[in-house]
Amino acid sequence: MARFLIVGGFLAVVFWVYSIVDCAVQPATRHRGVSKSVWVLIVILLPVIGGVLWFTLGRLAAGQVPTRYVVPPDDDPQVLRRMHNAEQDARIRELEAELARLDDDSDGADPRS
Repeated sequence: MARFLIVGGFLAVVFWVYSIVDCAVQPATRHRGVSKSVWVLIVILLPVIGGVLWFTLGRLAAGQVPTRYVVPPDDDPQVLRRMHNAEQDARIRELEAELARLDDDSDGADPRS
C-alpha cells in the first residue's frame, strides 16, 4: 500500500510540474478563458486539479482558433468562395464608392494643403 502512495505521489508531482511548464511556455493566444498568468496561478495553487483544468478547459489545440477571434467576411476564404463574381464586383464597387466619398470629405482635410 505504501508503494502505491509513493508512486502515486511521485506521478502527481510529475504531472503538476509538467502542467506548470506547459502552461507557462504556451503563447498567450493558446490560453482560453482567463489570461496566461491566472492560468499559471491556478495550476500552481491547485496542484492536480489545476493541471486537469488546464488540459481540459484552458488549453487550445495547436490549430484551433480562439473563440474570441472573429474573421471578418471580407477575409474569410469560405465566404469569398461562396460569393459569385457579380457579388464580388458589386462589393468592390461599393467599397470604391465609399473610399471616393471619404476622399472627397473635407472634414479631416489637412489645413496645410
